[in-house]
Amino acid sequence: MKRDLAILTFQTLDGVMQSPKLPEEDPSGGFRHGGWAEPHWDGVMEQVAKEAMAAPYDILLGRKTYEIFAPHFSAAGGEHPMNKATKFVATSTLTKLEWNNSVILSGDITEEVSRLKNQDGPLLQVHGSWQLIQTLLADDLIDEFRIWTFPVIVGAGKRLFGEGAMPKDLTLLKADITSTGATMSIYRRGGKA
Repeated sequence: MKRDLAILTFQTLDGVMQSPKLPEEDPSGGFRHGGWAEPHWDGVMEQVAKEAMAAPYDILLGRKTYEIFAPHFSAAGGEHPMNKATKFVATSTLTKLEWNNSVILSGDITEEVSRLKNQDGPLLQVHGSWQLIQTLLADDLIDEFRIWTFPVIVGAGKRLFGEGAMPKDLTLLKADITSTGATMSIYRRGGKA
């Protein structure tokens, strides 16, 4: 049975997904607004736990996001859903992964992700991983978009939908607002726009 791939993304009102939690997360390109999600974080994470992390899932991560997540969630203990999930890490540089249940994906990422999607298993979720998401968008591999939009504008930065995104129609499955003013929108892919 084929399984779906969903991205779980935090973005500003102007579409920037770079460094939502910490200033030092990703300062590439001179980005100086890291941590923009902090005032709204608790309300969003309550909703994320309920809407995106309650059912079993596996995780697909880019190397940079893996390196940010691994020490944090490893320290959170074995009962955290992120520690129970299998983590597939797209990397051409890492040869060993310390976080439990982690598997290296190397080579052609489009082929590797297509192979994963054709296997039995729970939903594949992509967290963060801007560069990986751009590849998945360009290769039309995303089935569901789980997007939390924060009431913040930062201007320049890495945007969720870059130049490689393919036009497509989406169906809104669910929308809600958090206690801190961020909005949740869950979209399912339709046909091409």
